[in-house]
Amino acid sequence: MTYQEAVDYLINSLPDFQKYGQSALNYELGKIKELLRHMGNPHLQLKCVHIAGTNGKGSSSHMIASVLQAAGYKTGLYTSPHLKNFTERIRINGIEIPEKEVVEFVGNYHDLMETLKPSFFEMTTALAFYHFASEAVDYAVIEVGLGGRLDCTNVITPLVSLITNISFDHMAILGNTLPLIAQEKAGIIKSKIPVVISERQPEIEDVFKEKSASIAAPIFFATDYYSCTIPNFGVFEIYKNNQPYLTLQPELKSYYQAKNLPGVLRTLDQLEQLGLNITSAHRKMGLENTVRLTGLKGRWQQIHQDPSIICDTAHNEAGIQEALLQAKDLVKNRLFIITAIVKDKEVQKILALFPKEAQYLFCAANNPRMLAAEDLFVKAKNIGLTGVICKDVNEGIKIARSKAKLDDLILVLGSNFLIAEVEEL
Repeated sequence: MTYQEAVDYLINSLPDFQKYGQSALNYELGKIKELLRHMGNPHLQLKCVHIAGTNGKGSSSHMIASVLQAAGYKTGLYTSPHLKNFTERIRINGIEIPEKEVVEFVGNYHDLMETLKPSFFEMTTALAFYHFASEAVDYAVIEVGLGGRLDCTNVITPLVSLITNISFDHMAILGNTLPLIAQEKAGIIKSKIPVVISERQPEIEDVFKEKSASIAAPIFFATDYYSCTIPNFGVFEIYKNNQPYLTLQPELKSYYQAKNLPGVLRTLDQLEQLGLNITSAHRKMGLENTVRLTGLKGRWQQIHQDPSIICDTAHNEAGIQEALLQAKDLVKNRLFIITAIVKDKEVQKILALFPKEAQYLFCAANNPRMLAAEDLFVKAKNIGLTGVICKDVNEGIKIARSKAKLDDLILVLGSNFLIAEVEEL
């Protein structure tokens, strides 16, 4: 079996939510527990940090892993989705799982998969735990796939949990109000295990307080301890207990990281209290070099200068709003936006966030969940957004570059699938 055959088997034989949406979801924990039992329960050998949230959980996971690496710990990192290659999901000290190990794993457990019929994400999660345990990582940073309570990563008992910003996404599965969504995310809170909440959101903070109190889990709202300002683009000033703490010039330059950093730092505090040696120098090194140390892609990533081309995986209302705010502050002349949207999102609400003065290039990624470019064009036109239809994102970039002047900004935004197809990424 080749590597591509192994990945094709996982995606096609075991439904992939990323590709097929809700129909691929196996939202319960019985099957993942059975899988792991047959594998010797590798997750029980791991010391983990567990991270949930609507926006910011991926960046926060990478930042925590990066700091742990900078502190000298052998660190596993499990995130989703991948952009270019399946192996991006499972890394140790930034190195992706070898393709031959994916092939061996599928071969060894093929009969078990055929019997249990797990989802793509369940099998991938089991592979991550198996790989981290086999390689005897010191710590593993585990990002929740969807929700929290019934996400298959929720079989772990972590050292500390982190919950980032809560906003609207996957409402058909998680609920159509912020408190309902927060209840699902709060499902990762474990008895007597500390939980960090990245920011205080008045309409939902009682959800976390009540869940924590009910199971005696210490709870920390990160913004009670840390704050972050951005005096200049690319510069982050961190304050701890209202006193200057760190000045960062990180590779992750998006405004949104100012919301993530307090949660990341307070989580690191909790790990330090458990005996880990994580100094301020380790934090600075890890937070400034997250992309280099972990291989993170697609978070306000600049792929070209003059004109500037920025790619960002923001794909729900809150994330897109932040990205557009940053674009508005940075654009010197004209703004070109290349976008595609998944059809199970609230497309009209998302489009309503986009500025009417921008020039648009509408496309779709090669995924059955995508809204057709022609349909996106019509919906956008109906609310006053004008542009052209492109066959794919790379044609969109080519057209935008042919029209743009050196001081224009080209923003590629709207779906992980869209960013994944950018050739220059």
